[in-house]
Amino acid sequence: MKPAKPSLDLVRSVTDEHVLRALIQHRRLTRAELAVEIGISKPTAGESVRRLTERGLVADTGERTPGGRGRGRVGLYYGLAPKLGVALAITITPAGVAAECIDVYGEVVARTTRPIDRPVHPSQVAAALEEVAAEACAAAGQPARLAVVGAADPVDRETGRLVQLPDAPFLVGELDPAAILAPLEVVVDNDVNWAALAEPALRDFAYLYLGEGLGCAIVNDGEVRRGHAGLTGEIAHLLTTGPDGRAVRFIDLFGELSLRREGTTAIDVDRLLASGSATHEIIGTAVAGVVAAVVALADPQEIVVGGSWGPALLDRIRPAVDRMPRRVPVRAATLTGEPVLDGVRVDALTRLRASMTTH
Repeated sequence: MKPAKPSLDLVRSVTDEHVLRALIQHRRLTRAELAVEIGISKPTAGESVRRLTERGLVADTGERTPGGRGRGRVGLYYGLAPKLGVALAITITPAGVAAECIDVYGEVVARTTRPIDRPVHPSQVAAALEEVAAEACAAAGQPARLAVVGAADPVDRETGRLVQLPDAPFLVGELDPAAILAPLEVVVDNDVNWAALAEPALRDFAYLYLGEGLGCAIVNDGEVRRGHAGLTGEIAHLLTTGPDGRAVRFIDLFGELSLRREGTTAIDVDRLLASGSATHEIIGTAVAGVVAAVVALADPQEIVVGGSWGPALLDRIRPAVDRMPRRVPVRAATLTGEPVLDGVRVDALTRLRASMTTH
């Protein structure tokens, strides 16, 4: 039996997708240039441009190639239609709520922020989220097609709601970003997962976030492993080695060392970094105990350390890890500026382009 031939509609759909991707990459092309770029005939390229123009996805740019007087026919340049829509890249952190609008070319065309108070009030965060999304889109002059959100709290895998766990330093409560940003398509994930996904060229590793809060992302075969409820990597309650060799929950160690912000479980980063060598030695040993647990359960190729104080204590963490039965390379995160936002941006752009080329 001969294999079934693809339908004409499928062939046209694939051709249109290739045309859109070529215009995303090159910004403007003539029908002849599209034919060469994609490897199709000029009539096929022309028909695709006609279909996409009718759908409002492609437009004549008004630019022309040199032509006439022996130089051939004048060619019309086509590009993506203006104001096709943007993707929202949003972060929710103790510092505030920030939203960026990213266009299909990957450019940030608008950004707005809102500070939030401490202690955090869920109603304030919800209002800030709604406001920054609306203001960013207004500044971009384009509607949002979707939103990707990174939150400094655990995220329920099934619902996308933020989860309030004991001892979490950033207690937003059960915030529901998808409901606030409706009717947009909304993707929500934990900030540490986004930071891990932003690390370049890694497929099997554990990303240890050590800052005001404590977190871990497990990446295997290039995918974040989130667990049944999406709570994989919540390391605060792991038992590790505390002062004088006693077993202690990881989060409680910082209370015993008087390194918490007053009235919260958030780690006082400035005080931690300014503490003495003996304290850093204790913390390094405790982190190594956490690494040992992660290695035993997840078997990562390496440990990547990020956050506001983790990389600064690597000279204490590495020797302690080397004393463990199963050694694993430990290094600082590659991205140090806004790794969470970097991860959110990449995913938002990928989803935006897919929404334009597959519909």
